[in-house]
Amino acid sequence: MKHTAANTPGADLSCEVCGLMPEPPKTRLTLANVAVMLPIELLVHALVVETALPYAAKVLVLTLAATVLVIWVAEPSAARLLRTWLHAPALHQRSRLAAAPTLWRARTVLRDEPGSLQKLTRALARTEINILSIHVHPVAGGVLDEFVLSAPGDIGERGLLDALHDGGGTSPHVWPTTALAMADGQTKALSLAARVAEAPGELPLAVAELLRAGILTPDEALLEADDDGARLKIPTAWHGPITFARPGEPFTPAESARAHRLAELAEILAHRPTASCH
Repeated sequence: MKHTAANTPGADLSCEVCGLMPEPPKTRLTLANVAVMLPIELLVHALVVETALPYAAKVLVLTLAATVLVIWVAEPSAARLLRTWLHAPALHQRSRLAAAPTLWRARTVLRDEPGSLQKLTRALARTEINILSIHVHPVAGGVLDEFVLSAPGDIGERGLLDALHDGGGTSPHVWPTTALAMADGQTKALSLAARVAEAPGELPLAVAELLRAGILTPDEALLEADDDGARLKIPTAWHGPITFARPGEPFTPAESARAHRLAELAEILAHRPTASCH
């Protein structure tokens, strides 16, 4: 069976557009060329020296032979035969990046009974997944646990879902995230509350940022959709109802409560009489 380029050592370093490899370090390239050229040049020298050609002819033959060998034999052979060694530093760096931990947000429903969380943490630990933060939300039929997880780079979405399922979780969902997910939800809500207190008209954008959701237009909000908890409507007396959507990621009771409190704050401040100077 013929191997494709993707199966050759270092093929993952090649450019996706042109297929060329990156330039190797000069020192390694020089050593590789010498290693390939030296045996061939010694053989050519031995053959030419033994001939009865005049001295000038020998020099000319050796010069031409060396030039041809460098261009057509040495460099291509070195690049092909010693590819892994030539690109070893880049391959090492690539492997380190691939193995670097990645951050994920995860949600799953557990039974509201002793030992449920312990079983889940053990299942995650078996695959070296570390829990960085956890929030527990009471829901019908149990508790909804929301995590920020640090997982090895070689574990993808499927591996995370399997680990959550093996730990007793039901309806698991995972999303790639960044270090911003480590910001405490309460602290973020307070910061946005200060923003709304300064300008109540910022309420829709503040809630959208708090929930990481999109704002639906009135026409979009009227469309019926099987949102499965991924839509949240906040009634406001001064602005009218505002509908937020986050497809595939249902809102938790805590998120709904924080959004409604922001709306109440904005409504109070919007109707607060302006202080007059005497």
